Order: sequence, then structure tokens, then C-alpha cells
Amino acid sequence: MSASVFPRFALALLVLIALAIIASAQTTQRKTLLTGRVLDPNHAAIPNADIWVGADGLPAVSATTNSSGEFSLLLPPGEYQVRAMAEGFAELTETVNLTGLKNSQSVELILSVANSSATVTITDTAAYGINTISSATKTLTPLRDIPQSISVVTKEQIRDQSMASITDVVAYVPGITSHQGENNRDQLVIRGNSTSADFFLNGVRDDVQYYRDLYNVERVEALKGPNSMLFGRGGGGGVINRVSKEAGFSALREFAFQGGSFGNKRFTADVDQPINNRLAFRINGLYENSGSFRDHVDLERYGINPTATIVVGPKTAVKLSYEYFHDGRVADRGIPSFHGRPLDVPIETFFGDPNNSHVRAGVNLFAANIDHQLGRFNIHNRTMFGDYDRFYQNYVPGAVTRDKTQVSITAYNNATKRRNLFNQTDVTFNASTGNVHHNFLVGAEVGRQNTDNLRNSGFFNNTATSILAPVADPQIDVAVTFRQNATDANNHLKTNLGATYFQDQISVNRYLQVVTGVRFDYFDLQFHNNRNNQDLRRIDRLVSPRAGVIVKPVTAVSLYANYGVAYLPSSGDQFSSLTAITQQVKPEKFTNYELGAKWDVRRNLSLTTALYRQDRTNTRATDPKDPTRILQTGSQRTNGYELGLNGNITSRWSVAGGYAYQDAFFTNATVSAVKGAQVALVPHHSFSLWNSYKVLSNLGLGFGVIRRSDMFAAVDNTVVLPGYTRADAAVFFSINEHWRLQANIQNLFDTRYYLNADGNNNISPGASRGGRIALIARF
Repeated sequence: MSASVFPRFALALLVLIALAIIASAQTTQRKTLLTGRVLDPNHAAIPNADIWVGADGLPAVSATTNSSGEFSLLLPPGEYQVRAMAEGFAELTETVNLTGLKNSQSVELILSVANSSATVTITDTAAYGINTISSATKTLTPLRDIPQSISVVTKEQIRDQSMASITDVVAYVPGITSHQGENNRDQLVIRGNSTSADFFLNGVRDDVQYYRDLYNVERVEALKGPNSMLFGRGGGGGVINRVSKEAGFSALREFAFQGGSFGNKRFTADVDQPINNRLAFRINGLYENSGSFRDHVDLERYGINPTATIVVGPKTAVKLSYEYFHDGRVADRGIPSFHGRPLDVPIETFFGDPNNSHVRAGVNLFAANIDHQLGRFNIHNRTMFGDYDRFYQNYVPGAVTRDKTQVSITAYNNATKRRNLFNQTDVTFNASTGNVHHNFLVGAEVGRQNTDNLRNSGFFNNTATSILAPVADPQIDVAVTFRQNATDANNHLKTNLGATYFQDQISVNRYLQVVTGVRFDYFDLQFHNNRNNQDLRRIDRLVSPRAGVIVKPVTAVSLYANYGVAYLPSSGDQFSSLTAITQQVKPEKFTNYELGAKWDVRRNLSLTTALYRQDRTNTRATDPKDPTRILQTGSQRTNGYELGLNGNITSRWSVAGGYAYQDAFFTNATVSAVKGAQVALVPHHSFSLWNSYKVLSNLGLGFGVIRRSDMFAAVDNTVVLPGYTRADAAVFFSINEHWRLQANIQNLFDTRYYLNADGNNNISPGASRGGRIALIARF
């Protein structure tokens, strides 16, 4: 941030603090700390319960219970009505008198199980809004009190829009663009920063390049801006966190059968069964075998995810999970460009040999989670082991000849095997200093990653690494030998990491909150080149601070300012760029400044807005005086604005979407881009809005629109992907409380558009109009 901008940001922080001080001056009397626990009839903690406290003449204040069912609020003396609400339980209201008390008062609220008339059935309005999450602070915190832009896609929205992939999810999330990822992996551009590694599962790194499915997902969270303070290295533009389904103590049977255009066939199952009041078991399963609007492209994927929850005692719970997931498909690199635009060929045209193009990923994930309450301390420990085996072999279209008759094609394959082991331990506790309330987090993370990479180039007829194919018929059938050339990778990497972090969520009064924290990372990468036995090592010690101020003029509104820093080691997202040169290079630095506002318009409807600037520095550039030397003078900036709307406008009408403006450009030349160039795959304007409306008690309609402006395919800014508008629609019909019929139409008006790219000559067309019908049974 320039010298002229920093004072303005600091001034904004001071203005927010001043507003809070002025507001707090209206209530100068002594405060009392109201603490409490919300329990079920068996005295087990109820997490995520909503607490509302009101009194005559004062605005209502709210809180949400943590994983131990606890909450706390600072209140002036008086008589209050305390209302507790939780899904599946009857609402409870109690009167609490704080008059005459000196320091604190504690209450215990026991909620009875809701009767059958309060049971949520499949005919009810979808819940697109969510009030609290724990991933952004590692404590259960209302979204409006987290000083950063966050978008949450719930399982209800995933179901209504027939989503199956991360790309589907981000289509309706402002500020994020899907990257082609060579059509063999999830890859996103978040606030101008491309990443294939900033993916997390329940807060633990899941960074191998593969396609993730949503069959076992409770929700997907997009946390934007630098997140290194909690998530570690990377996360410069943001992170994607999947929250998985866990075994609970309510019986559930849900099966979904889906079929549709382009040979779509998909089946999912979700069975949750409590064994007794201390043990519950759940299993989620998936099988899909589908085609594509692209010629010769298909996929097969299957997965199984059993989980168990064990209540060891009144203060200890253990959760176990194992997942096996397989994804196999035809590798499809899209179409090339010509004269600055995607080549004008039918969008289904395949370039290369589909019979010799394939992608597969085998994933084994085991996780153990332990929650324990020790007096005033809540201890959370999570261990995750991941075993990944990934391979892809593809044909890559290149430049088209000047006469537009031929296109060059190359081929290669790549294999990656990785084993991850991570352990995180978090301790949270509350404390007060006078009238100021603190929620402390102290944590540590250790991890180890072992990776083997092997790349082979394709030699056509065992001689040439490229071949020309006619544009009119670019599908080829030429013998190809895959072997290593002079620069292909064959290496082994060992990564060791250790981290500690500290965070304090401070409630100064009902008008002012502060979030501050810092993380210290030790990142040790050891690289061995199997080709020449070269050993390289790079150790980075990273310090990632975070500071946020939240002003709450009323309970439902938060105004915030946030500052955060993240780092990406010189080895890159996937450790692939460590060389004798980059071994000496400092990590790239991401600095984010953000101002925003969040308004809970009603209990299940939130409106959010954010204005931010993000700077990426220490990127590599070529020394203009010596082309063989690398300098760290390259830099990039993203200026942006976001507006989001999620939840229920009425009891019948649910919405999800928003608008984003982004200007991402290179502020100084790098090895790949000149100063002033626009960052690839970042449109200046994007808009999306999904609507679900219940016409009758058993009939609902859905309609969505996505609008995106032009964007460049690569950083040389020579090829443009035209802007487009796409419309989607759906119909939902509940036959009864157990059976639901759903039809989805994507690209309702059959718009021709280009979704994303991986460079100028690997462009992915968007799917033509297609429909899916699903039958969902729930018992």
C-alpha cells in the first residue's frame, strides 16, 4: 500500500474506534458478565444455539453458543429476557435479573426436544443463510462479527442447484473465478491470485491437485483475503474450506438418484444412525458415471465416507472419519485461440487423442477429532492423514497456423504421489479484564508431507514432441511414446512444518470488538532431484499477523476494518518451482486492507459489503541488466469491491449471490508480465443471483443468472474471453414429506460462452443447455 493510502486506512480505523467510544459513552454504568450454558434434556451441550437478550429501553444483543454450549455477554444492570433457540429443540425464554450483582451471573438453559410439529421436512424452504462458523477464528463466531468477507454455500443451496464440484460452488460466489486447471484439478483465482493448493477440509490442509466432490459436504466456506494467521502458508487471496457431514444423534436416511443430459447418472446416499446416547454412526456414499457436452469426454467417480461420534463422557467427545474417493475422466484441454479470440469451432470439438487422454485420482483420508472441556479451557485436537495417488496424461492444443488450417498438438503425462500428516491442537478460554471480555485462542500445528513427482513428454512416432493436425478434424490417432526429455521432473520432496498461533477476540463493550492475532510458521522443504541426485533445501520462518476492528452501532449491524498478511514460499503452491536460483528467493508476501459492513437484515438474511486492496510483493522478475539473474521486484495489486446477499427474504423466497468489481494488475514487471498488464481470469465485473421461491407448500421454483465481463486468458493480455450472461432454472416438487422431485436446467437460453482457460490455447467452453432430474428420498 502506498504512503498516501496507509494514512487513509489508519484514519478509517481511528474513525471506527472513535464512533465506538462515543457510542459507549452513552452507557457508563458498571457492566455485569452474563455467562451460561445451553443443554439438552440429557445435559449434553448444544453448540450453535442462538441466544437473544433483551430488556425494555435497550436494543437486543445476541450470542451463539460454542462447542461446549457456552455463551457470555457483558450487560449493564437490569432485568433481561434471555431467549435460547436451536434447531430440533423447543425455544426457551427465561428472566434474569442483573440488578445489584457485582461481577457476574451464570444461567443454565435446558432445551426440550421439539415436538413432531416442529420437525423440518424436505418440503420446507431452503436454508441458504447461516449465522455462525468456526473456521475463520477457530471459535464459534457470528459471521457478522468476523472482520473479513466470507461467503458460505450451504448443503441446501448445493442440493437446489444440483452442484457437484467446487467450480459449481464458486459460480455464485462473488470475487472468485474458476481456473481451467488443465481440466484435471480444482483451481481458483481468488482476488486476483491463482491457487491449486488453498483447499481445506474441516480446517486442515487438503492441497493435492484433484477434483473434489460435494457428496459428503455440509457446507463450503470461501474465506477471502490473506488467511495465513490460522491456515498457514499460502491463502494469499483466500481459502476454500469444506465442512464435512458428521455422525449425529438424529436418525437420517437420504438417497438421491439423478439423471440428465449428456449421459449424466449420479447416485448419493446419506445414512445417520445413533446406536445409543453415546455412539452414532454415519455413512455417505457416491457413484457417478456421466458424459459431457464435449466429444469423447466422460467421467466416473465414486466415494465412501463413514464417520462415528463417540461421547466418552460429559466433557469429552471423539469423532472419527475415513474417506476413500476415486475420480477418473478423460483429460480435456479445451480449444485454442485465433486472432485474440477462442477459435471458432463447434464447442464440442476435441483436440488430440481422447482414447489416450485420461485423469485419475485416488484419495484416502483419515481424520480423528477430540474435543475436551477442562475447567474453563476447551481443548480441540484434530489429526488428518491423507494418501493421494494422482496421474494425468493429456494432449495440449497449441498455436493455430496463419491460414487457420492446422493446429500444433503436444502431449505429456504427470504422476504425483503424496502423503500428508497434520495435527492441530487448539485451546480456547474466556477471561475478563475489568469490563473487557476476552476469548483467547492458543494453538499449534505440526505437519509432514512427502511428495514424488514424475513427468514424461510425448514423442509422436517416437521422434517429435509436437505434431500438426487439421483444424477441421483435430482428433488424432498417432502412436506416442512417453519418456523423459531434458527438463522433465523426477523428484522427491519432504516438507516439515511447525506453527504456533495466538488470537484474542476482545469485546470492549456492546459497540466495539477487536480481533487480533499472529502466527509463527517454520517451513522446511527438502528437495531431491532423482535425475542428477541434486539436493536443495529451503527453510522459511514466517510471521503472519492479523488485526481487525468491529464497530456495532446496533446488534444486527457490524462495521469493520481488517489488516492481514500471508506468505507463499518460493517453492510455490505445489513445491514444484524450487531450483538452485529460487532456493535463495524470499517468500512472496500478500498484504490485505479491507473495510466492510455486515447487516443481518433478519434472522436468516444477511447483506454484506467490502472494499479492499491487496498487494502481492516479492514476486520474481528478470534483471534488465543481466537476463540470467532473478530479482524480487515484481508486484501485483488487486483493488476490489464486493456485495453479497444470502438467506431468506421471506418465508417463501431464498436468495444467494452478489456482485464483485475487481481490478487486478501488475504494478511492476515480473518474469511473466509487463507492468500494467491485467491479471489473467479476473473479470472487472461479475454478478450472480440465485432465487428459490415456494409457490405452493409442495411446489418451488428456482431461477439464477450469472453475468461476467470480458477477461484475459493469460498475462500477456493477447487473448480475450468474451463476457457472457447465463441463466439457470429449477423446479422442486415435494410428493410428500419423504419424496422430492427436482429438475434443473443449466444455461437455460443455450448461450455460447467460454468459462475459463489455462493460457491462450487451452480454453474451456461453457456447457450448452442441459437438464437434470433428481428423485430424493428422505426417511
